[in-house]
Amino acid sequence: MKIALTGANSSVGKILLRHVAQQQDMDAIAGVRAQQAVDTLPTSPRITARVIRYDVDALTPVLEGVSCVVHLAGILIESKTSDYQTANVTATQAVVDASTRAGVNHIVFISVLGADPSSANRYFRSKGDGERVVAASNMSSTIIRTPMLLGPGTAGARALVGLASRSSVKVLGGGHYSMCPLDVDDLSRAILHCCRTQADGVATHELVGPEPTTWRDLIRKTGRLMSNDVSVGTVPMWTARLGAAIVSRIRRGGMTPTVIDVITADDTVQKNADIDLGVTLTPLSVTLERLVNV
Repeated sequence: MKIALTGANSSVGKILLRHVAQQQDMDAIAGVRAQQAVDTLPTSPRITARVIRYDVDALTPVLEGVSCVVHLAGILIESKTSDYQTANVTATQAVVDASTRAGVNHIVFISVLGADPSSANRYFRSKGDGERVVAASNMSSTIIRTPMLLGPGTAGARALVGLASRSSVKVLGGGHYSMCPLDVDDLSRAILHCCRTQADGVATHELVGPEPTTWRDLIRKTGRLMSNDVSVGTVPMWTARLGAAIVSRIRRGGMTPTVIDVITADDTVQKNADIDLGVTLTPLSVTLERLVNV
């Protein structure tokens, strides 16, 4: 079968492509926004890189002959050139419309825990709006909501290893918020499972890692694997929000109170979808060992 990925040069996209390269029955079109991103992708006879635009007319011919589209593209951090509406909603609508025109059978949309079109948080609301666009497509659709993803090159992994390498750190609210980080290889396996087992209508899954923890404990645990005893202190939330509000207004993007509320939100899951998605979850200790031994 042939699949297509958007956001293929993201850390998740590159790892997913490495999994595709190991399959005997699957080829992938790897969609990126710029030519220079092509050189960053894994190389394999099973992977064809294409520079794409989120324009229906331009995207439709790229998706012809594709059985399943995996829509990874989206943003958490806004910038002067990209906002939540454009990146998380409008682009999703373009992918859905182009997929429909091209005769694609199935779309897999990677969302986030907390996505809700009625959320007061602008990011969660935009991801909820993106889910709603996918659900209204009349195609077979699978939505996977994820927590922090840990794996080579992911933003979460870079932040975690950077903090764990210090002798002392101060983190938002002391890092007491609960989380269930997911190994990005497990997400890749779940995505490929979804590509092969087309959903009946719209299926929404929440997929998280096997071990609940807190951000402060995750930092300490990673530090111990690096033979480093990290002292974790507190940045008051009100101070962080105020500073982010001022700086982001000046820079027109970056860390905002919206982003702070996203990254400090507790992970809550009604039912973990690992069994439904055919995934045996990687123990957190194994994931962390891989990160520190890269």
